[in-house]
Amino acid sequence: MSFCLDTIVINPEKNNEIKNAVILLHGYGGDGKDISLLTFNWKRFLKNTIFLCPNGHEICEINPSGYQWFDLSRDDEEYILNKSINAESVINKFIEEVKTKYNLLNKNIILSGFSQGCMMSINVGLSSKEKYNCIVGFSGKIINRDNLQTRIKNKTKTLLIHGDQDEIVSSTYLLEAKDFFDRNKINIDTKLIKNSGHNIPLEASSLALDFIKKSLKE
Repeated sequence: MSFCLDTIVINPEKNNEIKNAVILLHGYGGDGKDISLLTFNWKRFLKNTIFLCPNGHEICEINPSGYQWFDLSRDDEEYILNKSINAESVINKFIEEVKTKYNLLNKNIILSGFSQGCMMSINVGLSSKEKYNCIVGFSGKIINRDNLQTRIKNKTKTLLIHGDQDEIVSSTYLLEAKDFFDRNKINIDTKLIKNSGHNIPLEASSLALDFIKKSLKE
């Protein structure tokens, strides 16, 4: 079975049984190979987990060698929202394919992403009829809080991590997201990494791994 998105797949080591999946969504202009670097350390501790790192469904407008989940070339909030909702349908189709291929349920799946991929993980994760195991986001934000407010269908526990020196997506969005989650009584953990920009430093990767390990045991 092939997926609707071109995907880098990292299987469990030693042919261990697949019991869980981590879906990693890259940032704007990136690709599955970029975000797959997270798995080098994570896979050693998540023995029964398969990692799936899909490319976005669109070529990036400003970086044709990379991909995007939604276009950012226009400074138009409604346009961006509509494009992101279109991307949700693509990602949801991909997730259903993953569930079918590996015989998994939402509770076995971790949604994670960086920057634009984090934004998509939040939207897809909270708008699903069934909650996921958890959501882990790096350097992202809620695309449109008013819109998402009307579409929340579950309370998947979430970890959001941001660098305090992020020059692309301001760290103030981390506070906005925490407020949104708190108001909707969704379990949210946040971490602001000191002296970190728009990237995923080792500290953030380690915190995320610990959160996922704990979540899978619950």
